[in-house]
Amino acid sequence: MEDMNSEQVGDEQVAGDQAANDQDRRDETRRNGERRSVVDARLGVDRRDGVRQCESDERRAELNRRRGPGRRRSDARRSAEEGEMNDEQFSFLMAINEYKRLNKRPFPTWTEVLDIIHALGYRKVAEPENIQ
Repeated sequence: MEDMNSEQVGDEQVAGDQAANDQDRRDETRRNGERRSVVDARLGVDRRDGVRQCESDERRAELNRRRGPGRRRSDARRSAEEGEMNDEQFSFLMAINEYKRLNKRPFPTWTEVLDIIHALGYRKVAEPENIQ
């Protein structure tokens, strides 16, 4: 037991000596005016100024990230996507909402949507076109 107590006392003494040395070093630094401020710590080489080291970085830097013109939309589609509806679109929306309210269905199936379209009076009279 005595050996363990003497080891603990020795360890505490070493830790105390290190703390005293650290304090002395800090005091000496303050006396000599060598204290660094936050601004001084930031004065260094900016890592972003360095030369790219990886080929993939060079390849990525050369990529043009601007988007192209995209696909063109019809005036009716663009206005509908921007929230402006024509009479035909508005009547379709009202018919869907009325069906959902009467049948207590928040999400009608596609078959039910087709039934709503037929109920509005739409019929297939022309040849199918390419959907874009």
